[in-house]
Amino acid sequence: MAIFGRKKQADNQSGSLEAIDPARFPKHVAIIMDGNGRWAKTRGLPRIEGHRQGANSVEVALTTCGELGIPYLTLYCFSNENWKRPKDELDFLMGLLKTYLINQTKRLIANGVRLMVIGRRDGLSQDVLDVMEQAIDRCKHGTKQTLVLAINYGARQEIVDAVREISQEVANGTLNPRDISEATISQHLYTSTLPDPDLLIRTSGELRISNFLLWQISYSEIWITPKAWPEFGKQDLIEAVGEFVKRDRRFGGLA
Repeated sequence: MAIFGRKKQADNQSGSLEAIDPARFPKHVAIIMDGNGRWAKTRGLPRIEGHRQGANSVEVALTTCGELGIPYLTLYCFSNENWKRPKDELDFLMGLLKTYLINQTKRLIANGVRLMVIGRRDGLSQDVLDVMEQAIDRCKHGTKQTLVLAINYGARQEIVDAVREISQEVANGTLNPRDISEATISQHLYTSTLPDPDLLIRTSGELRISNFLLWQISYSEIWITPKAWPEFGKQDLIEAVGEFVKRDRRFGGLA
């Protein structure tokens, strides 16, 4: 089955989920937010304007998931590899992150959204860490939705960190190597308290995973849209969910 989203009439999209049992919707959606810079470039704008506009798409995705009753949303915001970008762009991205957290925390709390951040903390400046940890603490009682921001994140690094923790437990004598299972590894990942994503969305038409949740998306459905992240809207997410419910998820078995 094709993994690309297909263009449909907006009025058909808006009603495409009305007759579907919400129990069939994904419980966890993960999104690789791609194409900010290219979106800006095609419009003769600096790359940072693409990132600024992309922040608005974050709000749209979170709100739409809330309307659909999807409790978990994970967004790939900043990867380990993104440190290779120019310093002025990095400074803007870190500033944009702080601004988002400062400005949106009250809204997250009001809407019952718990905030999580996955990724390595080392490499992030202290001012960013302070704002991040404060926002996480203030949103910790949210029960309606969980918003997970992957920042300074890389799936291979996550698995390395899990292996290190497991190895230490073996060295301490608290874990027998013969008892290591898939569950053991899952319990040592950054996402240990979360269900695996049911649906993975990638914007901007790229056909790669880009070191994102490699362990967790083993059986995720993949939906790719040619739209860049700044132009990803409510109807696009509805279309992705509509495609998800059509798919036959066999998990290696038979229908």
